[in-house]
Amino acid sequence: MSTTTETVTVTAEAPTVSIHNDQGLCVSGPDSGGVDSSVPLSLAQHDSSSPPPVSMLKTATITFQLAGINFLTSAGNGLIVVGLPAIGAALNLPASLAFWPASVSSLATASTLLLAGAVTDALGPRWIEILGSTICGAALLAAGGVQTGEQLVLMRALNGLGMAMHLASSVAITTKTLERGRGRNIAFACLGLSQPLGFSFGLVLGGVFVDSIGWRAGWFLYGGATLLLSLLGLWAFPNDSDKGTAAQRWQGMKNDVDWVGTAFASAFMATLCYLLAILSSDPNVIRRADAIACLCIAVVSFGGFLTWMDYRMKRQKAALIPNALWRNTAFSTTCTAIALSYAVLTGLELFCSLFYQEVQHLPAFQASIRLLPSLIVGTILNLLVGLFVHKVPVIWLVTISSLLCAVSPLLMALVQPEWTYWANAFVAQLLQPVSGDILFTVGLIIITDVFPEDTQGLAGAVFNTMGQFGNAVGLAVLQIVSQLVTQQHRNLEAERALLEGYRASFWTMFGFMLLCGAIGPAGLRKIGKIGLKRD
Repeated sequence: MSTTTETVTVTAEAPTVSIHNDQGLCVSGPDSGGVDSSVPLSLAQHDSSSPPPVSMLKTATITFQLAGINFLTSAGNGLIVVGLPAIGAALNLPASLAFWPASVSSLATASTLLLAGAVTDALGPRWIEILGSTICGAALLAAGGVQTGEQLVLMRALNGLGMAMHLASSVAITTKTLERGRGRNIAFACLGLSQPLGFSFGLVLGGVFVDSIGWRAGWFLYGGATLLLSLLGLWAFPNDSDKGTAAQRWQGMKNDVDWVGTAFASAFMATLCYLLAILSSDPNVIRRADAIACLCIAVVSFGGFLTWMDYRMKRQKAALIPNALWRNTAFSTTCTAIALSYAVLTGLELFCSLFYQEVQHLPAFQASIRLLPSLIVGTILNLLVGLFVHKVPVIWLVTISSLLCAVSPLLMALVQPEWTYWANAFVAQLLQPVSGDILFTVGLIIITDVFPEDTQGLAGAVFNTMGQFGNAVGLAVLQIVSQLVTQQHRNLEAERALLEGYRASFWTMFGFMLLCGAIGPAGLRKIGKIGLKRD
């Protein structure tokens, strides 16, 4: 891929910059008005052309389809969480596979996201999205008919692979269809809204299914609906004629996809996620030979990835994520904030549910009901962010949302089991989604602006990889903290020991959000408003 440099002059709100188009890196740019010239934000630096006009009906349909796939696959995740005891009993799930149905999907997604993003940019997002959503639908549908635990794990892994293809291509389709501005911001907000909305829906409806007609009905419902949405995409999605003929696309995939880099990245994410999954169930596993081997492979893969990125850049070849990109303060700060925020968001969902069930002894359905306020707030918040994100400086969005969200684990760390739900826990649920929902839209805008227009699939993959990384590392750390503290209090009664472990996890989440609130002002202090429409 050739390297070209273009200078783009924009409005008074942004400086003139020089960009390496195929890496999306800002090379030079005079400082103007306090704006960080090393950060390509609010600048039409990658492609001066706007997306081709698309009818309002197709635009709404595209957003509905992409958000719908997120919603349904997340609902499947909620079903597996609330229904795992019943599913495990029905399938005689062995102890060695106990955590796999819930974790293998995210493991498969995390380890294939970057590859999916690179292939999406080479072949075009239309058919990658249709194929990915079809795989998701088929895997969800097939999960309803499994007879063994091994079959369920396989279907969940296939669902994770399809989800990686969907997550990468959905961002590329959105940026290809909608120009920068309020429309794209709202579409990003809908993509963010659909995931926690679907998960909460799956938790509640999954509890109903498990207690009534059975958990298999949930898989049939979600899988069938996902396949219908895949068919809808055949009509709605724009074609990929800009990628050339089929022969040119395959040649581009051969030449432009960094296969070695994706192999290193996939190996690192797969081994890290697996290691963290087994450590979260028992921290002493780290002494086992297979855990040590996974750790070694992860370290070598990470080092190999960085070395290979440096090698590619020195030879002016396309690199998956150039090492120099991490020196872009907006990019690195956003990635760190996303990882921290996602870790806390997922951790609060898990440990609040555990607190209600294991400490307050509420049934699963009652615990799910108590999580609904966060769903309502998240829905409203995502829509508001999509409408007004371009009007508020990003530093205030990130900082204030992080500090507000920090109050949620603080309240849960102080709550007493005998207190009424409306005292602390209700307010904690209201504040729980604030940071994660705002950062989803903000992060997507920043990261898609950093990457060139022809690598938006990779941009989506990088964003979602950071979210998956935060989930994996954060949950593992929180569960290890909880287990270690619980063991330290084993002289207490079981319920009290569990409470102390959960409190330690809530305090850890509080620290994560304070850190998130601190790095926002440090890394985004020179960034103004984002998500502005380009003239």
